[in-house]
Amino acid sequence: MMSKLRNLSSEHLPHDVVFDILTRLPVKSLIRFRCVSKSCYSTITDPIFITKHFNHNKAKSLSSNNNHNGFLLYTDDKQLYTAACNDDPTLSLTEVCRFQIPFPVDMVDYCNGMFLIFGNRDSSIYLWNPSIQKFKMLMLDFGRMDSSLGLAYHCQNNDFKILKIVQNSIFCINKGPLFEAEVYTLSTDLWRRIEFSVEPIPNLGSISEIQYEPFLFFNGALHFMAHTWGANNTNDFILSFDVNDEIFREIRLPENYSDRFIFAYEPAHRLVVFKGSLALMVFGPSVYDYEDGNVLDKCDIWVMGQYGVVESWTKKTVGLKRIKNFFGCTESGQLLTKMPTGRMVLYDPESLYENNIGIPSPNWMAYTTDLMESLVLLDHK
Repeated sequence: MMSKLRNLSSEHLPHDVVFDILTRLPVKSLIRFRCVSKSCYSTITDPIFITKHFNHNKAKSLSSNNNHNGFLLYTDDKQLYTAACNDDPTLSLTEVCRFQIPFPVDMVDYCNGMFLIFGNRDSSIYLWNPSIQKFKMLMLDFGRMDSSLGLAYHCQNNDFKILKIVQNSIFCINKGPLFEAEVYTLSTDLWRRIEFSVEPIPNLGSISEIQYEPFLFFNGALHFMAHTWGANNTNDFILSFDVNDEIFREIRLPENYSDRFIFAYEPAHRLVVFKGSLALMVFGPSVYDYEDGNVLDKCDIWVMGQYGVVESWTKKTVGLKRIKNFFGCTESGQLLTKMPTGRMVLYDPESLYENNIGIPSPNWMAYTTDLMESLVLLDHK
């Protein structure tokens, strides 16, 4: 391939033709081709080329017809693994690639090939692109226990954004909001404080609690659970942050969604994408089992059939009990769970089939329909 590239150059092909050819090559090849010549290095590291290559890969991933059921991403202490979920009755896995994790980290979020990570050694937030093994430190995050983060892709500007909600530790009555919001934009490499208010809902009351879990990026917005404490009542709802206009909006939950857990402690919530729709997983509270230790009990899936329409919520009760952890859903609606025995299981709520996927207990796990490789961060210092 490298000799072919030299031949292309020696035949003096127009620059735009070479540019177009290069945008269609895999990341691994492009990283090598930077050494071919100064002109190749200049082209491949140019922000315009990086954007063009990213857009080509994204369009290809959206239009491709894979012969499998997506990919699992998971980590141990030292490596990030990617595995294709094969289209067979047992949904076996085939490892695609693995990457060395640069230093001890906690995975926070994933979006379009980019990872948001938290460095355990220095309490810093990083963006990491494993395809080119490059990471970028964004800020020191001393108040991590009082903040929550979400990573999003801004398709209109072909950019990445991070939303950070921080609890104001010096808050007291009539002296400021309990929570503040900041947005980081990769193209400007800057954090900005934005107004943390819910519009256009009047008299909603001040937000007293938010969900300290990675935010769910779906339909161009980041979503997370929030709780208000108004003058006359309390209210749980989903708060969405539109990545384009940077406005927070409320999505109402179904009425009486937690009735089945009324005699228990507060249930655990998890926002997911279930078969292409926004959904809320409601787990019974953590209970202690003498044999299995702490486990989650009971599970309902509330699916919003039409995005933003409260009346479209429907419930499905899942016959899944006694799980240690829940990681998310596959595109076909299977639930990624960790059992008390440590087994990683894909559970189908329709057929009730449990499939042991044979992965040792991961530190972190996520699912994506298509892997994205890119050169993002290659031009950042």
